[in-house]
Amino acid sequence: MDIKPLTRQQIAQRVASEIPDGSYVNLGIGMPTLVGDYLPANLDIVLHSENGILGMGPAPAPEDADPMLINASRQPITLLDGASITEHTVSFAMMRGGHLDYAILGGFQVGANGDLANWKTDAPDAIPAVGGAMDLAVGAKQVLVMMEHRDRNGTPKILPRCTYPITGAGVVTCVYTDLAVIDVLPGDRLVARAMAEGVTRDFLASVTGAPLEFAESVRTMYVGADGIAYLD
Repeated sequence: MDIKPLTRQQIAQRVASEIPDGSYVNLGIGMPTLVGDYLPANLDIVLHSENGILGMGPAPAPEDADPMLINASRQPITLLDGASITEHTVSFAMMRGGHLDYAILGGFQVGANGDLANWKTDAPDAIPAVGGAMDLAVGAKQVLVMMEHRDRNGTPKILPRCTYPITGAGVVTCVYTDLAVIDVLPGDRLVARAMAEGVTRDFLASVTGAPLEFAESVRTMYVGADGIAYLD
């Protein structure tokens, strides 16, 4: 089986391609910060960072980085025309008040019931760091999760129920992994609507830790000669 999983950048491309015009979007710490580099330039999408930034642009070239401008991951950012910087109470009021259309978050585990665990594992050397993840998970209108389909030991990260501490209960709308795009629907339903090139239904079901359904038409995510992940 010649499986061609997506890279972290290609997962970000897939997420970015599905954000509609006019959206207000928070990019969480880690992999989600990559999404800002792939948003279509012709769309008016406003990016938020929980440390008080509204109107982030793509990452700067190293020589253009301003150490005074960083996101919640402490990475250099750019600002678009009209951007604003606020202190934390205003930023968190936006997060908690239902003003964000999407929160794009990383994940350690996702449950079939839409639960998200992304701040603490059982590893003895893990450093718990919930930050604003709980506020984002319950405050955003939709929560999109980006993560590898399995952990470094090959254990599924999509499960009937999370075994790690919960960040938000029943909040996840869709999961984007290196192998598939899976919608989380009411009634503990996980429905795959796209799969990476070379992935079969049987294989995807075998590496998913919860019962998996498939959309009527499952599309293939393939990588073009330019390195960008497309849908067939």
